[in-house]
Amino acid sequence: MAAGTLLYAQSGGVTAVINATASAVIDSARARKVGVLAARNGILGALREELIDTTKESAASIRALAHTPGGAFGSCRVKLKSLDADRAKYERLLDVFRAHEVRWFLYNGGNDSADTALKVSQLAREFDYPLTCVGVPKTVDNDLAVTDCCPGFGSAAKFTAVSVREAALDVAAMAETSTKVFVYEAMGRHAGWLAAAAGLAGNGPDEAPHLILFPERPYDEGDFFARVRATVERVGYCVVVASEGIQTADGRFVADAGGGKDSFGHTQLGGVASHLAGRVKDALGYKVHWTLPDYLQRSARHVASKTDLDQAQAVGRKAVEFALKGMNAVMPVIVRTSDAPYRWKVEAAPLAKVANHEKKMPAAFVRKDGYGITDAARRYLEPLIRGEAPPPYGRDGLPKYVTLKNVAVKRQLPDWAG
Repeated sequence: MAAGTLLYAQSGGVTAVINATASAVIDSARARKVGVLAARNGILGALREELIDTTKESAASIRALAHTPGGAFGSCRVKLKSLDADRAKYERLLDVFRAHEVRWFLYNGGNDSADTALKVSQLAREFDYPLTCVGVPKTVDNDLAVTDCCPGFGSAAKFTAVSVREAALDVAAMAETSTKVFVYEAMGRHAGWLAAAAGLAGNGPDEAPHLILFPERPYDEGDFFARVRATVERVGYCVVVASEGIQTADGRFVADAGGGKDSFGHTQLGGVASHLAGRVKDALGYKVHWTLPDYLQRSARHVASKTDLDQAQAVGRKAVEFALKGMNAVMPVIVRTSDAPYRWKVEAAPLAKVANHEKKMPAAFVRKDGYGITDAARRYLEPLIRGEAPPPYGRDGLPKYVTLKNVAVKRQLPDWAG
């Protein structure tokens, strides 16, 4: 049996397959006789010494995590600042690790989480504490650097493409006497990966989505109105997909919700679809419907991509392997080796090359007119949504998801005053 405990934590917005990664982490660690603790609500649980003993969960429950959406142990949007600015918090983390003999720390999240894992590894080295830190990739935005794609994105992309195709059929059926324009809002603050995924729903100028608005391209309202009108006159209706992060030429978010900033320093967005719908109705006089899928994009486990599920589990297994080998401050990343047939593998990348770096869509993925995807984008995106991995269903017609016991371990330290 390896000496020490592994601590796993989830961070940021969860995905349809983040629990599949957790399942793979715990199962892999068990196979190596390593005990796993999970932090309740991410890094907050580690700071508060609110740790969950996963050894109290049955093998069946851990397996069932692979088809259960959400975050089984809870997550949070908390970003630690620099080692100097938040030194007390980082030292508190080390105190908790010492108290519970944590020798391996796996942080399952995005850019900011990779940065936190990197800083924890640096502080542990400073204090000569034997700790191996591994970042584990997760995000529906697909904006993590180095990795070809990010677990969580493929399933959100599949949900987006399927939803747009189905909604477009509805709009087409009603266009003669009812809705002429339908606006679908996709997640994506600075990178339009999910909006681009909607482009998989159709192929050709007359198939929906007819117009895609990317955050990588400045939003020009006059040009947009002209293209909506032209599409309606040509096709009979127009389906628009808009990324939540579209901006005007002067850098203003079209959908700034006015809700201030979150703990990551991000402007609270929301409502780009309703804004566009209102503007189109007022300017062009069309009947417009719009939708804001929001959390549905990342929670829709019932239409998860099999590719995405496989990759989510693969990075979890590799994270444990890397950690137990002592590969400190790394992240298991997905490397594409072939487009046709689609082939991929998992390799280690330094956290320093991932942390706080944002991967935007290549310019070659956006059509020259700025309102659609190219063949290159389609070649990249299409394999990521392939395959079905439905959850088991009960007699009530609903998916059979698991709820863990989440038994807390006994605290060893005074309450955290932070």
